[in-house]
Amino acid sequence: MAAPGERPPLIVANHGGSAGATTPALNLSTQFWTSRGFALVDEDYGGSAGYGRAYRQRLNGQWGVVSLADYANAARYLVDRDEVDGRRIAIYGGSTGGYTALCALVFSNLFAACAAHYGIADLEIWAMETYKFEAHMADILVSPYPDTRDRYRACSPIHFVDHAPYPAIILQGLEDRICPASQAESMVAALRAKSVPVAYVPFAGEQHGYRRAENIQRALDAELYFYGRIFRFQPADPVEPVIIENL
Repeated sequence: MAAPGERPPLIVANHGGSAGATTPALNLSTQFWTSRGFALVDEDYGGSAGYGRAYRQRLNGQWGVVSLADYANAARYLVDRDEVDGRRIAIYGGSTGGYTALCALVFSNLFAACAAHYGIADLEIWAMETYKFEAHMADILVSPYPDTRDRYRACSPIHFVDHAPYPAIILQGLEDRICPASQAESMVAALRAKSVPVAYVPFAGEQHGYRRAENIQRALDAELYFYGRIFRFQPADPVEPVIIENL
């Protein structure tokens, strides 16, 4: 991936679940990327579980803000240490992590590629349509709805695609009830309309996350192919291409 004397591209991985956390346990997804020449940083941003109540509550009212700032700071730190190529930084995540990745796409110019798996594009629509267990989560993480409707719009990537400076790949299970496919499809349509390079990979029969082995493999290969096109390298193994519009 990186020629002798070059720094490797960096993937900024962000975990799902606003109260989730990464773990030092073996992660085969991480192994997939690092074995292919990528550097990868996997961080517990402010709001992650396992560090006490005050750390957890850093995210309250700051969903997509604190997490994005922490990930950007981690990437800048590695760039400043000359350990990674600052021109080739990708951000990816699923669920809450997918939302942060989409926020990075429209609210930051640090990154060069975005991979969002079943992420939230429109917080207002999501708050009204998601399933019962998470129906009021955004009241804490964003602000009470509908009293602060403007806040939801200001934090929704779908309304800021004019600011998207780099390509995105969006992957989505079509039977997802937590983050419905309409979220992904509306974001793809908005990026397409603004001539932003975008790829869309839907998975029939999948819900919130991929459970079938062939779909897990396809998602990884599609993302690898996408990075290859954006960062201008040829994957060592043959992978099925994805269509990247507007590229």
